Amino acid sequence: MDTWFLAPALALLAGLAALAPLGVQVLARGVVFIDLAVAQAAAAAGLAAGALVDHPAPLTTQAWAAAGALLCAGLVALLARRWPQQREALIGLVYVAGASVAVLAARADPHGRDRLLELLAADLLWADWPQAAVLAAAAAGMLAVQRLGTGVLGRDRGFYPVFALVASIAVPVLGLFVVFVALIAPALWVRRGLGLGWALTAAAAAGALGLLGSWLWDAPSGACVALALALWGAASAGAGRSR
Repeated sequence: MDTWFLAPALALLAGLAALAPLGVQVLARGVVFIDLAVAQAAAAAGLAAGALVDHPAPLTTQAWAAAGALLCAGLVALLARRWPQQREALIGLVYVAGASVAVLAARADPHGRDRLLELLAADLLWADWPQAAVLAAAAAGMLAVQRLGTGVLGRDRGFYPVFALVASIAVPVLGLFVVFVALIAPALWVRRGLGLGWALTAAAAAGALGLLGSWLWDAPSGACVALALALWGAASAGAGRSR
């Protein structure tokens, strides 16, 4: 197998390492739709950059995506605090609004439809070394945050900005589908009593099988990885005890 496969594999592994600890917090807070809402906001802002700015530089697009994700995370935090009983329904509406903005922005860009599809299910097999390095930096940053103590992610003012920034970095490389399952699938296993390290190892194995399958069968890699992780995450329902 060519060494080019190493960059997509590293991107996936780094993405899992950056997202899984946040997924544990998502389930603990009961705001599952935040994954989709914030990731969709990042995608919509990135598409808006392409529609409103003539040939934006990658850093410009990333800045727009980060701004969109941060704004959405702030809105979600406000909704969850102000109306806790309706928070999931309200966050779901935020996701639909973001998806609608993304569709409208895609119409204003000649290549918007292709970019929209890539943001939903990115072709991980074509992830390059710079993209893998950015995700590795995000994973290192997440490790540093965890070493500062659980209080950083346990507080809203720490969790929501960190979540928004990591999601805005991960979506362009992994796609929204993989970002969602990378957050939720390992967290489901952690709730079943599996340690986070073991959950990450198993998630990496499941994701690697998805990557390998897409390479062998010439199938869309984002969809294959998302499917593999989703099936593995769903298997937690029938596994061991719940904490």
